[in-house]
Amino acid sequence: MATLHVLSHSPFSDSRLSSCLRLLGPQDGLLLSGDAVYALQPGSAQLQALLLMPEGIGLYALDEDLQARQLTLPARAQAVDYPAFVELCAAYAKVNSWL
Repeated sequence: MATLHVLSHSPFSDSRLSSCLRLLGPQDGLLLSGDAVYALQPGSAQLQALLLMPEGIGLYALDEDLQARQLTLPARAQAVDYPAFVELCAAYAKVNSWL
């Protein structure tokens, strides 16, 4: 059953991102929001880990949060707005928020 994993905390403050990456299934998706978009910083170990995910795993980031933090989106990821976020939630069988 495909799951959309939603992360909103900074990948530099705790281990949620690494824990999430270990649990991702081959058809899952990962949406970065809030401070979690800092994982997309060029040259970071977090970005390298995200880029090593299998291609079947969708990688998304909220566009509003990318813009607020002046981050550019790597080619591997897709920017989504809030309506697309809602559509993603409906497209996956389950949604897991990493609080």
